[in-house]
Amino acid sequence: QVQLVESGGGLVQAGGSLRLSCAASGSIFNINSMGWYRQAPGKQRELVAGITSGDRTNYGDSVKGRFTISRDNAKNTVYLQMNSLKPEDTAVYYCNAKSITYSLPQYYWGQGTQVTVSS
Repeated sequence: QVQLVESGGGLVQAGGSLRLSCAASGSIFNINSMGWYRQAPGKQRELVAGITSGDRTNYGDSVKGRFTISRDNAKNTVYLQMNSLKPEDTAVYYCNAKSITYSLPQYYWGQGTQVTVSS
């Protein structure tokens, strides 16, 4: 099992910045990749950014050039630096981890952290 705890959400004005953190614990040695997803009211959950164990990253089109995902392996933590925030970035942000056990993928989710961007 993997436990994920997010922090860093809050209220910020448009154009501002926030940094989200996701600390992983438990069976972290099987984690293959981690990422951030978000879900706004009435919308489907969407990928924001992902990072593999080899530090390869990918981003959703709407956040490219504004958000940066990174990881600190010593702290078992993944970060999402969000700059130039827009009101449409308002959502609950969820940390996700994918682990591989006996060649089978398992997915874990954090509890979510609210990000609200005011115009």
